[in-house]
Amino acid sequence: MDMGLQESVAVVTGASKGIGLATTRALVAEGAHVVAGALRTSTELAALDGVTVVELDLSTAEGPAQLVAAAGQRIDVLVNNVGVAPPRLDGFLAITDDMWHATWNLDLMAAVRACRAALPVMLAGGGGSIVNVASVNARLPDPTVMDYSAAKAALVSFAKSLSKEFGGRGIRVNNVDPGPVATDLWLGDDGVAARVSRASGQSATDVAAAAAAGMVSGRFSRPEEVADLIVVLAGGRTANVTGADFVIDGGMVATI
Repeated sequence: MDMGLQESVAVVTGASKGIGLATTRALVAEGAHVVAGALRTSTELAALDGVTVVELDLSTAEGPAQLVAAAGQRIDVLVNNVGVAPPRLDGFLAITDDMWHATWNLDLMAAVRACRAALPVMLAGGGGSIVNVASVNARLPDPTVMDYSAAKAALVSFAKSLSKEFGGRGIRVNNVDPGPVATDLWLGDDGVAARVSRASGQSATDVAAAAAAGMVSGRFSRPEEVADLIVVLAGGRTANVTGADFVIDGGMVATI
């Protein structure tokens, strides 16, 4: 199905791996040119045609605007994907202000700053689509990722407000809320499963298996599956969808 993204310009944050890399690939496959932001590029990202890679720190006050500026005078799509989910296994009292600030900056403020920079360009061009990668933890607060859960809940609220302000001016804002995804964030050497393993004595494989068992599908989502949903929301086929949240979690959230 043609998503109507041929020759469009998309900005993707956190594009070097995981969901961001999969989204960049999917957008390129639809004919978009992607301006891809990452702290450091990856071999996989650098090998893609139709991509401009910008290495920068998106947790800084200047980083998101610098990435948006690299796209020039046209932006059709903004995907706010960059984020971090550090396990807080010692409980709330061990989460310092610096930890809160670090999570807040990357999981919320990077998106706020990118939107602030991209919206004038989108408005000048007559419209655009913003897709935020939030999380099921926005609605399933978890003390082991307390600051992450709070930041993602704030991101969802921010997106809803933004959709109301700019919807009448041709800007759509939606969220994708993944559950556990088979990326380094969960399954890497320093991912959630590995950190919980070191703290609990369980193997990382058992930790991941227990998480997968909490989903009706019995498995983690693949980054490509999340990317496909992002691309559908980014494109013209969903032109009247805004202010919405789309959960992709294998049935992990049990409520309606």
